[in-house]
Amino acid sequence: MQQSKCPFCEINSDEIIFKDKFCYVIYDRYPVNKGHLLIIPFRHFSSFFDSTKDERESILQLIDISKDFIDRQYMPDGYNIGVNIGKDAGQTIMHLHFHLIPRFKGDIADPTGGVRGVIPEKRVYKIN
Repeated sequence: MQQSKCPFCEINSDEIIFKDKFCYVIYDRYPVNKGHLLIIPFRHFSSFFDSTKDERESILQLIDISKDFIDRQYMPDGYNIGVNIGKDAGQTIMHLHFHLIPRFKGDIADPTGGVRGVIPEKRVYKIN
């Protein structure tokens, strides 16, 4: 069921960088870093766990294509790939989307823990 005024269902085709039969790629409108892209299924649903095999394969293929594009355009030093599933996990648009976030040396003082930073006090940890 499509939510009213879903920004990913009403996307302007001029914003699409890459697409296939199941998904498309756009720049994030509120980027964490330059080159931050979103990989989004055309079909409206909120959870990765509701995606089809074809949609999952499309997402992974478009992540690879998008990474190559970002590498050429921005030459990042690393990447974060993220997806929020559910309001309590931080999802604000209830249409599945993956973030591909290029990371650059020095973009934060200490990147230790990466995606663990969703809960700040759990980000930095020591390996025994």
